[in-house]
Amino acid sequence: MGSLISIIALGFFLGMRHATDPDHVIAVTTIVARHRTMKHASLIGALWGAGHTLTIVVVGGAILLFGWVIPTRIGLSMEFSVAVMLILLGIMNLTGLLQWINGRFSQPGAQPHSHLHADAAEPGEHANDHPHEHASINWFDRHFGSIGVYQFVRPLVIGIVHGLAGSAAVALLVLATIRDPKWAFLYLVVFGIGTIAGMIVITAALGLPFVYASKASMRLNSVLRVSSGLLSLAFGLFLAYQIGFGGGLFTTHPTWTPH
Repeated sequence: MGSLISIIALGFFLGMRHATDPDHVIAVTTIVARHRTMKHASLIGALWGAGHTLTIVVVGGAILLFGWVIPTRIGLSMEFSVAVMLILLGIMNLTGLLQWINGRFSQPGAQPHSHLHADAAEPGEHANDHPHEHASINWFDRHFGSIGVYQFVRPLVIGIVHGLAGSAAVALLVLATIRDPKWAFLYLVVFGIGTIAGMIVITAALGLPFVYASKASMRLNSVLRVSSGLLSLAFGLFLAYQIGFGGGLFTTHPTWTPH
């Protein structure tokens, strides 16, 4: 029991620390820059963490349980995908393309579900015959309906990409300390839960200046959004060079140490 508690505690807190990696923070900053409430920013963090956890558990679990060995170029390519994603996020944020996509795929302000339910009522029937069935949907629409489908999918996909880049390193680190594959897999799951919790806290904290700026001055809000885009672009280019040439992805002698 003591070892189980130790694994759970260690995995959870290391997962929270993992959420603070620079590439993670920069990626979610470009996302929360467009949100004006702490609630939405926290939800973005939870979705990012869920995507990250999914790939950490699936890919890392396969490495632990089935002994998968990731070739050097594949490992470098997974890490390079993070650099490409940061570059794209930066460009999209700077050009306003993110805002256009979000508007294109967002739901209108009205709540179609409630209107549909009312229209479907026949004479002698009541539109609210099933209040419990739709209460949670209506609550979600009121609180998060303005985010739009794209804003839900984007952090999930970004989290998946980051999870692919880091899954090998996490799995190998676990194997070095926990020999039993079942305990190691449990560690991965708890690690992922800790990452979700850590990212919720981080996105909520990152959302604070953007929420304040959106209420205080549109110009200040624009400056913060442009700054986040420039930071994402610059860091993405740095990672691309480091992985492509420093790690040798674009050379004949690639070297890869999962980290």
